[in-house]
Amino acid sequence: MLTTALYTLRTRWVAFTGSFVALSLGVALLAVSGLALASTLDAPDRKPERFAAAPVVVRGQDTLRVPTPSGDLTKELARPRPVPAALVARLKGLGTVVEDRSFPVRVRGGGHGPGDLVGHPWSTAAFAPYRIDAGRAPRTADEVVVTGGRAGPGERLRTDRGTLRVVGTVPRLGFEDAVFFTDARAAALAPVSVQLAVDAQASAVRRAVRDAVRDSVPGSAGVRVLTGDDRRYADAGPDREREAVTALNALFGTAGGVTAFVSVFVVASTFAFAVAQRRREFGLLRTAGATPGQLRRTVLAEALGVGVLASATGCVLGAYAAPRLADRVVEEGLAPAWFAIGDHTWPYHAAFWTGLVVALCGATAAAWRAGRTGPVEALREAAVDTGTMTRGRWVCGAGLLLTALVTLVLALVGDPGDLLHRKTYVSRPMPLIAAAALLAPVVVRPTARLLTWLPSRLPGATGLLARENTVAGVRRTAAVAAPVLVTVALAGSLLGAVATLDEAKAAEVRERTAAAFVVTAPSGAGLDAATVDRLRAVPGTEISPTSSSAVYVLEDGAALIRSDARAVAAPEALTATTRLPLAAGKVSDLDDHSIVVNEEWEEHTVGRRVRVRLGDGTPKTLRIAAVMHTGTGDNGVYVTAANAAGAPVDRVDVALADGADADPVAAGLRGAVAPVGGRVSSGDEWAAAAAPGSRGATRAGLFLVLGIALLYTGISVVNTMLMATSDRVRDLAVLRLAGATDGQVLRLLAVESLTVAAVGTLLGLLVTGLNLAGMGAALHLLAVPAAPVIPWAAVATTAGLCAALAVAASLGSAALAARRRPVVRA
Repeated sequence: MLTTALYTLRTRWVAFTGSFVALSLGVALLAVSGLALASTLDAPDRKPERFAAAPVVVRGQDTLRVPTPSGDLTKELARPRPVPAALVARLKGLGTVVEDRSFPVRVRGGGHGPGDLVGHPWSTAAFAPYRIDAGRAPRTADEVVVTGGRAGPGERLRTDRGTLRVVGTVPRLGFEDAVFFTDARAAALAPVSVQLAVDAQASAVRRAVRDAVRDSVPGSAGVRVLTGDDRRYADAGPDREREAVTALNALFGTAGGVTAFVSVFVVASTFAFAVAQRRREFGLLRTAGATPGQLRRTVLAEALGVGVLASATGCVLGAYAAPRLADRVVEEGLAPAWFAIGDHTWPYHAAFWTGLVVALCGATAAAWRAGRTGPVEALREAAVDTGTMTRGRWVCGAGLLLTALVTLVLALVGDPGDLLHRKTYVSRPMPLIAAAALLAPVVVRPTARLLTWLPSRLPGATGLLARENTVAGVRRTAAVAAPVLVTVALAGSLLGAVATLDEAKAAEVRERTAAAFVVTAPSGAGLDAATVDRLRAVPGTEISPTSSSAVYVLEDGAALIRSDARAVAAPEALTATTRLPLAAGKVSDLDDHSIVVNEEWEEHTVGRRVRVRLGDGTPKTLRIAAVMHTGTGDNGVYVTAANAAGAPVDRVDVALADGADADPVAAGLRGAVAPVGGRVSSGDEWAAAAAPGSRGATRAGLFLVLGIALLYTGISVVNTMLMATSDRVRDLAVLRLAGATDGQVLRLLAVESLTVAAVGTLLGLLVTGLNLAGMGAALHLLAVPAAPVIPWAAVATTAGLCAALAVAASLGSAALAARRRPVVRA
């Protein structure tokens, strides 16, 4: 049987080309994914950036620690506490103490480089270290030093912090675009300092902190002394590289999973179609005395040969592609700058053996079908496919369909919000897509008849012949339509899920916004009391100042949950500017001793009391005044300003009084915030800008998945078309002998290919509709005012590419066959 298998591979190489290419690319992608994942395990320890030259950094409490029977639970505080003044006084006795401050500075119009800068006091520049390479240090409030490339000495920058005069520049160090003010001006722009650098021995600083804790100095218990590599925790976003690595792992893990899924599908489809085409050949072998077991071993031996060659080729391709892909993800900002492919061997072993297993798994069903071929098949001449749905295909298809429907119903009944999570909406469509592909032969015939009803009634025989050929060759039609179905369904389901979720979040923001205008502070800053008073003095307005904060709650004694919070300065004004999606209670009951929560909280009964920690970690017990619907998970909670741990006002919602004219009010608001650089937007403009969209990493991952699916679709469609057209040489010859021209034959094949692609597209849209209907039902149960969004442009593009590939492959193979004389082909 091995000799027969090798001979078959050599003589029927066209039939196995698609499987070889699919497996090679699949193994290459698995190798690349494995190498990328292995390389993230060797991540270097991150070094300090802004404080690389600082002897010691003392940072105020920035972590909430809650003891539980199973151990301490920790969360990063929304508002770190400053170092206590009494402790600062002790540290000044040890050496020079420099308070650090960081705040955003937005450049307005023109200029070079990015629009966002980070402001610091000049005294902290030496700790990076930054050294002046042109000009001098700032001396007055409007003088600054900037990193190179932004502006030169003597130039001016228009920013949300005023017009600044550049008096010096420092080289860029790569981790930020900085602007340095005088210490006094920086203190005015950012009054709160949560960390400071101390020029003293680390042991002496630690001893001073321990003494402060022993002496019960308020706020000293959570103070951290950072030295060595721990000084990186004083930088902005100390965990950003870890988060980037996590996103990278999810990206390549998803790509690897989809690759394995689609590889099995393509290989199984190719071998199944090849076995169906060779039924007469297998019948002759059975007539000559071959046993069913020998036929099965022949097919598996063919798969083994293809698998070995393809897996080896894929490993070579993976070794070539991995470093280039790593460079690309770093350029796109999806990976840290240090990310590079390491010297690992186990990903090649994993990819090779996985490819081999995929080849054997994909051929198993085909081998079983080959073993059931009877000797009488050698005499078969009928062109109409029968028995396309085997018992195993019925069981697997129905089982996957039932599994998909049951899991959807259970999710809707149990936790509808789970359907909105990324892992869920990426993985949930897979069983339904696989079920649709397995059951495709059942619906191919009626779908094809429906799509060709009108063309078959047009003048000429092309439409009628295309209809009958498509309906008669169910196995061929299903083999080509299935990969189109998979690709269209993936494109529609994944991109549709992202678009639906984005639209749902945007709809929530629009629904909650009842303000005529929204005033926002400069990024990362706040509006002082004087600015709020000027806004309140604008005639014809009712304002609702709010702040960003957070609230922490311990649930089930084992989970410390962080909820974003809006702190309301005037609860009575909130109802005029904001429409909260309330499920119970009243917003007007909110006061300094209560909280508005959402249904995600373990305790969400109006009137009950909950123990929480505020944004700075302060414990407090609050009464539930109202409960909001869960929505998409971004509703957060509401507290009063007294429970916001001193968070500055960063947003002011403005409602118009009865009879007030919007234009004079807008002008008055702009004049009130002009001194501090605030922004005035209409309610609709603010809602559109505030609506969260999908992140770059998420979209990159989805397009990578869709790219993989489209690539495999191309392989499967082209390979199946080549096999099918080469098997129809006699049919085409008969058409030529009956008087059809080459052009008519090619038009017939083109119409057939378009019909098959349309069948796959229609079934893919049906799967997309079912998947998005589940998400729409979840949004309805979560009281989100949004409907499912079908990405018609992406679906149309995907379907068009699939149709173009099908037509090109069909016409290309037919053109080659047409070179021979009809009488020879017949």
